[in-house]
This record gives sequence, structure tokens and C-alpha cells, in this order.
Amino acid sequence: MDNLDFVVVDVETACARVSSICQIGIVGFKDGQEVFAYETLVDPRDEFAPFNVGIHGIRPDHVAGKPTFGDIHGVIDGYLGNRVTVAHSWFDKGALAAACRLGDHAPIAARWLDSVRVAKQAWPQLANHKLNVLSRFLGIEHRHHDALSDARAAGWVIIKAIEHTGIGLQGWLANSTPPRAKPPAPADEGPLKGERVVILGEEADGRLAAFIASRGGRVVRSAGSTTTILVIATAQPYGRWVGTSRLYRRAKELQEMGRPLTIISEEELRRKVCAEAVPA
Repeated sequence: MDNLDFVVVDVETACARVSSICQIGIVGFKDGQEVFAYETLVDPRDEFAPFNVGIHGIRPDHVAGKPTFGDIHGVIDGYLGNRVTVAHSWFDKGALAAACRLGDHAPIAARWLDSVRVAKQAWPQLANHKLNVLSRFLGIEHRHHDALSDARAAGWVIIKAIEHTGIGLQGWLANSTPPRAKPPAPADEGPLKGERVVILGEEADGRLAAFIASRGGRVVRSAGSTTTILVIATAQPYGRWVGTSRLYRRAKELQEMGRPLTIISEEELRRKVCAEAVPA
């Protein structure tokens, strides 16, 4: 295992707390092929929310007698520690970090690569880059919201992106922090004139940003004291865990501080803006 090119990790959680890992899957790749796979159910020592159970199908009776995160921390660290570790979005990285903090375990030191970002650059024509969408597009066998299958699929996304673009793994790693996109200039007039809008889940020069700017809104990069709207993009990669993203949590903090900041979905924003644009 010392000469692996990269490993891929995916977790499922029992409830809205990202530390509540109830399944983990890890797959190792070498020379464009899978060389090992590890999967286990995990007793999260936490509640199981009906919403989460409805997504992945894992119930409390399934994890009865299974190891806790503390029991397998050393195993996980052995697979991921000091290796290039792929995850599809940063949710899994955050979940592992939260579980380590909760149990007072040493952080897992890995060199992380986000397969969502790789996919967006490799296949920009796709409407979104969720794992099930990519799997259908690329012909990858995949069972969504099974940790081992998700990890395996994300690994093949990396392999196929390398084949498709000619950019090797080191190239993707070197480009792991691409230049920040320049937001479009706002139109002089429009229903969003005066609004300072931050987008969760899409680039600052993407289609949603162009729509906002064309209606007079100024797209900003982060949520601050002058931000008035947080828009959750339809293509956001967090899925049902969007509330765990740093940007969303920052927006909620600003609301709790009394700032006049609205959190709205892309669909709601487009509907509202288009309705306001219709002459009386």
C-alpha cells in the first residue's frame, strides 16, 4: 500500500451532525486501477434521523455491535494519512475532522483533492457534477449513497478525468487552488440593484452569477456585514448537507447578529426576480 497513487473516501452520516458517521468506504488506486477496498458500518453513538435513513437506508439495528469511530480511527488514518485522498466535495473531509474532534482523536493528515472540482473542469458542459450524474455520464457502475460505491465512483471520476484531459494527478493537485473567478459587473438597473449577493455552490463567474449581475445585483465572494443575499445554487455539491457548509453557517451567524441577510434558493430567486420584472 506504500506505492498507491491515491485513495478515495466517502462517509454516510446518521443525522444532521456531520460527526455522526455510520458508514465509511475507502478505495485505493494505482496505475489507473482499483487495488484495494475497505468498508464498514460504524456505530455513531448518535441518533438516526428519518431523513438520513431515507437516503442511505442504514438504521440503528444495522450498526448494533459495529465499531465506533474511535475503534477504527487508527485504521482510517493508516489508509488516508500522508496520502493523496480524494473526496467528492469537502463534506467527507469535514465529517472526518468533526468525528476526530468529538472523540478527541488526532486529526487525519491527508493531501486532499476534491473530485467535484476536477469534474467541473473536465466536463464543464454538464448541468451539475453530482456523483450519480457523473456516473451515468461516464458509464460508471454506481449505487448512490453507499459509502463504498460512492468512494469507488469518485475514484473512477479522477481516472477518467485524467484520461479525458491529459492532466495527470500531480497536475490536478498543483491546480487544487485555481485562480479565483472574477464576478461579472452588475447592470446599471434591475430588480436586484443595490443587493450584494454571495453564491453557495457555483463559481462567481458562472451562469447564476451572470443572471444576478444582469438584474443589477453585485456578486461578492464571501458573506460579510454588507452582504444582503445568500443564494443556494441548484447545482451545489453538498446535497442535503448544504447547511454544514462554511458559507451557509457564516450566513446564519450574520442573521443571528441581526444583519438583514436573506437565504434563498436559486429557484426561488429566479422566480421572484422574474415576477418583479413583469410590468404591472
